[in-house]
Amino acid sequence: MAEQDGDKKHDPTPHKLEEARKKGQVAKSQDLAASLVLLIAIILLFTMGKVIVDDVYLYAHKMLSEPQLFTPEDLEPGGLQQSAVSLFSETVTLFLNYKKLNSLFYFFLLLMFIAVIANVAQIGFHWLPDKLGFDFTRLDPIKGFGRIFSMQSVVRLLMGIGKIIICAVVAWYAVEASFGEILDLSENETQQIASFLVWILLMIALKVAVALVIIALIDLMYQRWKHMQDLRMTDQEIRDEMKNMIGDPQIISKRRQLQREMATKQRTQGTSEADVVVTNPTHFAVAIKFDARTMDAPVVVAKGSDFFAFQIRNIAAEHGIRIVEQKELARALFARVEIGQRIYNNVTPEHVKMLGEVLHYVYAMAGRDFVGEIDYRQRTKRRAG
Repeated sequence: MAEQDGDKKHDPTPHKLEEARKKGQVAKSQDLAASLVLLIAIILLFTMGKVIVDDVYLYAHKMLSEPQLFTPEDLEPGGLQQSAVSLFSETVTLFLNYKKLNSLFYFFLLLMFIAVIANVAQIGFHWLPDKLGFDFTRLDPIKGFGRIFSMQSVVRLLMGIGKIIICAVVAWYAVEASFGEILDLSENETQQIASFLVWILLMIALKVAVALVIIALIDLMYQRWKHMQDLRMTDQEIRDEMKNMIGDPQIISKRRQLQREMATKQRTQGTSEADVVVTNPTHFAVAIKFDARTMDAPVVVAKGSDFFAFQIRNIAAEHGIRIVEQKELARALFARVEIGQRIYNNVTPEHVKMLGEVLHYVYAMAGRDFVGEIDYRQRTKRRAG
């Protein structure tokens, strides 16, 4: 059974994908960037955790040792606000000064870089300034409830529950592997216990982060598959897109017909004024005009091959113009003489002789003296000179 036009059986075209991208419809995992940032942060804590902790201690000591928010000036109007702004400015300056908090500066800089790369790697650089504007339709409560209780929301909820279960299972197995060591911590010193617990927590966090990255990659593949499924197209959509891109086939056909008619008119419009049409007999046709009394040389007024040759022969027949078959002459005139040009300047003497014979024949058939008219024109010119 043939598929109906309403069945979305075609993959989206590049044009459809580009239009969807312009509207912000892209295949992207919302969790991939966050999980990668978490994973890299834990790895950095494993490799340079002591240095980071020392810098955090220095920052906390500096902020807490200078109680800027509790000075007497806070009692004055605007004093608290000025103190808060001063504290914020000092904090920003301290972090931007990488020589003072070297590890923290590079730590947060690397995490920011990872977040940007994770998003760009999924969808490329995607700038949509229109999305920055305020959209009043998002305040519609009916549409809001529709989004909350939609099938997509249910899928997201189930995926969220699944992530929690997977992370809990991974964390349980990570703790279970070190359960015996945890029970023996009571025999160690406080510092050793703290160090071991930090190490255990980082190991659990690392395994959970790896699990989250794997889940995010699976989610990314699902989002890409779902994106392609949502944008699949019907036969009618394919046809409509072709019409929009290249135009309606009927209009294109009509335009091409008009172009052919214009080209035919341009190439054949001088045929009605010709005295003779020389043919190949079917491939070429050249219309020639020559009046021995008024013209110095014959002129090509129309020419064409195949379809245009057929049109020239039809016009000649309608106007009673003599059609002469002369293959060699027709080919030479078609190849060497353009419309409006004098023939004698563009062909060989042999072709001139053939043309003279043709014109003599045409004049004879019309009851006119070809040689006599040429002599009469020459005598007239001599008298005028």
